[in-house]
This record gives sequence, C-alpha cells and structure tokens, in this order.
Amino acid sequence: MDAGTGDRGDVFVDGTGRGRTGRVRAGRGPVTGGGAALFSDAPGNGVPSSVPASARHGATGAGAASAPRPRSGEVPARARKAGRWAKVAQRIVPDDLQPEVLRMELTELGDAFRAYQRRPEPDLVVLADLHDRKARAFALWADVTGDASLREEADRAVAAARTTREMDANRRGLLVDGEGPAIERLLTRGQGVCARDVLEHVRTDSPLPGAEARLAVLMLTLRAARAGTGNVTGQDLSGWLASDAERVLQELVDAGWLVLPKDVTADDALMSRSEEPTRVTVPTLVPTQPRPFCFGKVTRARLSGWAQKVVGDRKLRKKKAGPATRLLAVYTAAHSRPDGRLGGAGEDGDGLALDMVASFCGLRPEDVAQHVGLLVAAGWLAEEADTTGERLQGRLAERVLPLSGLL
Repeated sequence: MDAGTGDRGDVFVDGTGRGRTGRVRAGRGPVTGGGAALFSDAPGNGVPSSVPASARHGATGAGAASAPRPRSGEVPARARKAGRWAKVAQRIVPDDLQPEVLRMELTELGDAFRAYQRRPEPDLVVLADLHDRKARAFALWADVTGDASLREEADRAVAAARTTREMDANRRGLLVDGEGPAIERLLTRGQGVCARDVLEHVRTDSPLPGAEARLAVLMLTLRAARAGTGNVTGQDLSGWLASDAERVLQELVDAGWLVLPKDVTADDALMSRSEEPTRVTVPTLVPTQPRPFCFGKVTRARLSGWAQKVVGDRKLRKKKAGPATRLLAVYTAAHSRPDGRLGGAGEDGDGLALDMVASFCGLRPEDVAQHVGLLVAAGWLAEEADTTGERLQGRLAERVLPLSGLL
C-alpha cells in the first residue's frame, strides 16, 4: 500500500535485538544527501555506532561500483542457509550490503511491511511510520549504491507517508499541517455521513409528527439499525423523554412502528434495568425488509453513542432542554464542518435551511429561533447564531466541536 508522509523522528530498527535504535545522528549531511549517516544502537547489540565512508561505498574513489546484488537465480551464501533471502518492496537486499546496520534495517523493514499486511484491521498511523522508515532507508541505500531507482523509491515513500497521515486526519476530522489544534472527534467523516442518513430517514419517515416521538424514533432507530432489534432500559427512555416516555412509547406501538416483546407493556419497559433490558423490534429495520441504510456494528455503536452524548449533554439537561431543543442540537452537530460552522459551502451559502431544520425537529420554521436561543444559552451554539433570511447560520461552540459531523 502506498500512502503516507513527512519526517517523524529518524528512527531505525537495528535488527539484532529486534528493537529500535535511537535516532539517526547526522554526520556531514542527511541521508538524502551525500554525507555519511551514523547510527546509534542499544548497548550490547554489537552494531558499530559509526561506519567509515569507505565501508559505506564498498570502495574508494568517486567511480566506486555499486554494492553487488545477486544475479538472477543466484542466492547469497548467507541467505541460502536460511532457505530464503531478504526482500523489501520487491527488491532483494544484497547479503553483503554495507553498512551492516542498513542491511539489517532493510531486512526488518520488509518483515514489518509483510506483518502489517497480515493485520486484521488497518492502522494508518503505523503505516505512515513504515513509509517514513522506508524513505530514510532507501535514501541511504541510494547513497551507498548510486542507484537512481532507489532514490525514486525513497521519494515515493515520502509522498506515501504524507498521504497516509492526511487520510488518517481526514477520517478522524483532525486539522493537519498546523492549521489548528488537533481535536479528537467522536465520529469519522464517513460516520458523519451515516449519521446524516439516519437523521434524514427520521425526518421523512417518522410515524408521528411531534418532537417527542421524533426523538424516540431517532434513538430507537440507532439501537435497532442493523438487526431491526435493540435493547433499551427504563433509564434510557426516561432520559430521552422524561415524563412523556410511557405515552410516546405506547403511541409508537399503537402506530405499528415499534413492537414490544409478548406480555411486555410500555410501563414494563420503563421499569426494565440494565441487567435485564427490554428488547424492542422496529419492523421496518428487520433485515428481511429493504434497508434504509446499511452500516457495520462498529459504526452503529458509534452513532448511537454519539447521539446519546448529544441528547444527554450536561448543560442541555441543566437548562431543562425539551425534545425539540435536543433534536436541534443533534441536527446542528451532524450538519457542521470540522471548524464548527453550520452547513456546507454550496450555492445556497453557509447555514441550514430553516424549513429542513424545522421538519426534522417537529417545529414550525418560525419557532426554530426560540430553540436556537436555548442552545446558545446552554453553550451549544456560539452567540452569533442567527435565523434571519430563512437560514440558520452560526457555528458550534468550541466545547462541542468533538461532536461535529464533519461536513
């Protein structure tokens, strides 16, 4: 896999103790130039801490030949004993390549890339570090042998490392290249897309029009998104809907949108505890039906946790925010950019259309401003939030930036 960047600390594996050495110590210049590269090593590893220039080039004089590489069909003597020879990036590492620490690093690097490919899950941070190591090692290999193709491989590894880190930052919604402080996001950009898909499904397909029902539909949809069933407790329901929980739950059952277990009433569900939750079913989300959205169990759990953090925000609870205000908090978080600004930068300009916001929250467009004021008072939206011009414009407060949907 070719992706990743920059320079992160010049660390090499010495290969003998299968650990990292210290940092590369500069000699007359960096490894990408013509100067000698000196490597530190852990005590007792038996790797020399410096390598003379003559050893680096394998000969004296400007016209020294490249270090010998095995010809086609030829296996180096030391590699023949092991039954194989060292390879990295489809290149054979010559058994007599000098300095020894470089040969060790290239051998270990090939093993590290192959081990990464066997990982059950990708880790872009680890991959970027591997590309960094490859860039440094191939640059020195090019210096040693005079092989221009090795220099090109080193340059590609530098670009790969940078691209990999940008991919990782993009997935996690982090700002890169000094554009701002890193913020640990709860959702990745892809999960933000899934969150907006769920919100749009609730906006258009909620069986009941009120804000209380819409909030319950949102939270129960996220619980049952994958299998059509999910567990809820009385504490969940009371936390979402307070004194309206039993009424709203029964209305959803009467509408046929929600199915409770046999002989379990809405009141029973409100009494259920975490050790024995109520397993509810949302028929429209059962896998035998056409699915409104499809994502894995990790994303489902992350989205459910994200919505719970928004709905259960401490300052919203302190302000006694009702269902409509909490729905507005969810909608603004899901439709914000990494810097917190609401809406995308399309032809309609910044902000969110009031009619879409109102439709999701179960409000009239003219009533949205009141709930925006409550979010400003709770420190959810910044004070410049505005609802004139049929759009909700503004940005999330700094404290809730980790909950941004990363438009």
